[in-house]
Amino acid sequence: MSVDREALMRVIAVINGKGGAGKTSITANVAGMVANSGFRVLVVDSDPQGNLAEDLGYTGTDVDDEGQALAAALAFGQPGHPVTDVRPNLDVLIGGHHLDAAAAALSAAKDQAAARLALARVLEPLAPAYDLILIDCPPGIEALQNAAAAAARWALVPAKSDASSRKGMLDVARRLDAVVDLNPGLDLLGVVLFGTGTSAHRIKEEARARIVEALGAEDVVLRTTIRHSEATAHAARERGLLVHELEDEVRKGPSWWQIRRGEAEGGGGPRTAGGVADDYQSLATEIVDRITAAEQALAQEVPA
Repeated sequence: MSVDREALMRVIAVINGKGGAGKTSITANVAGMVANSGFRVLVVDSDPQGNLAEDLGYTGTDVDDEGQALAAALAFGQPGHPVTDVRPNLDVLIGGHHLDAAAAALSAAKDQAAARLALARVLEPLAPAYDLILIDCPPGIEALQNAAAAAARWALVPAKSDASSRKGMLDVARRLDAVVDLNPGLDLLGVVLFGTGTSAHRIKEEARARIVEALGAEDVVLRTTIRHSEATAHAARERGLLVHELEDEVRKGPSWWQIRRGEAEGGGGPRTAGGVADDYQSLATEIVDRITAAEQALAQEVPA
């Protein structure tokens, strides 16, 4: 039952027990930002809804097997075969509805320890080829959440400021406890507030305070928050673009006055795209910085 945890040192499970907390958006956009910086990144879509396909723009294409290959790898121990170069430096283990069958198989397995380690087994031979691996976890599917937590070195928890989202965050703590026997090195990378208003300072501070109180650590909430912009989220997903890619389109598109004068048609996209892209860039930087600091601290503890 041993797993090479050294190979999985940069695996992050993006997890919350509640849907709509921003897991997929954060996974896709942070992965895209890090890959755009020149690092090799693997994204694992472990959600049967497969919404990552919309964020990365491969829905309905030849590469979209709707989770069939990943389901076979989880349920039957077959090798994982990522789809390469979905973006430069960015590969994906595709998710989708076939993962429902994999979840059922893992739940029914007689050897539950092996079932919880199924994703770790898939990632173990793949991990050395990547600088970072992000797992987009499903809400409410215990077998797949447990497999993600058992494979990860870090848990990143997106949360909104509402009480139900914070409840989902506390469900994550119980999920992490459920795999601690198999993955004692699993640690909380942090909680990131998602979908907040840019001017809602009091609400954000209250949410931070409640999360800190619940988890008992001052530095548990990341400095970066991802602002709410329905227009940006809708436009990016409709076009199969990451937010920084949408921002590029906005900058290259015609000005409003050109459209008004009839000198150009359409528009590049919502003006809020630039601000949201900045948020994701800041979050990606903070995540990399936290992991780097933890690795440096660990290196100092190891005797020469």
